[in-house]
Amino acid sequence: MDSYINVPVAPKAKDARRTESIKLYGPDAFEGMRRAGALTARCLDGVSDLVRDGTALAQINSFVLDFAAAHGATPATLGYKGYQYACCTSVNHVVCHGFPNEKKLRDGDIVNVDVTLILDGWYGDSSRMYVAGRPSRAAERLIQIAHEAMMQGINAVRPGARLGDIGHAIQTYAHSERCSVVRDFCGHGIGQVFHDSPNILNFGRAGTGPELREGMIFTVEPMINLGRADVKTLADGWTAVTRDRSLSAQFEHSIGVTSDGYEIFTRSPTGLHAPGLQLHAGSA
Repeated sequence: MDSYINVPVAPKAKDARRTESIKLYGPDAFEGMRRAGALTARCLDGVSDLVRDGTALAQINSFVLDFAAAHGATPATLGYKGYQYACCTSVNHVVCHGFPNEKKLRDGDIVNVDVTLILDGWYGDSSRMYVAGRPSRAAERLIQIAHEAMMQGINAVRPGARLGDIGHAIQTYAHSERCSVVRDFCGHGIGQVFHDSPNILNFGRAGTGPELREGMIFTVEPMINLGRADVKTLADGWTAVTRDRSLSAQFEHSIGVTSDGYEIFTRSPTGLHAPGLQLHAGSA
């Protein structure tokens, strides 16, 4: 789930242990994040088998609930600031925080599934795009661009780089592909707190912002639109959609800064974190 950046957050709405300082973690924390991230990745792998024409979004929610319970984990979104679901499912022009309700997917729909599992106190946060049936060429292209934009941002991560380098890489790539970057939401620090410092913007200037240091842990999670970047939040207080109803896509990984680069904690053991293998997984 994404951190808001466009509205000041009242103190009572903040994560209980969030601070404004950027934490640096050691080897034990990285091991905890590996376990939590790997479990979240396995959960998202299982979602691939569910996404198809006729699947109710509630079935995905039930799967995440059951998977978490079977593996001694807790969905972080369940009850978070009043949110009532174990995951977020954002279909077509929904940018993020869509409810996994009784709405059924239809052939050609694209959907982002965002899952955060807490395992032994560590938060594994990741999201992927899926397709029910066969996507349109425009949708397939958008999904590929969104994944590559995330990877461009991640590849900018190394000790001595700046936070602005991440957003600059994402924005530069997305704009080169004639897509827009949503500015209303961002990545965030993570570890033993759901949303921690720093905010990881998906736009920015190279060479600006705090310096990246070994031991930082955060998410990179750009939302890319085919149309304009403008979004609005619906009356439910959660569901964010594109104002022009253009398609939106997002990928997210939890990563740590290492001595010579980065480590991705939420890679799929089967490679399903990347769009190439799972774009048509629900087309049978």
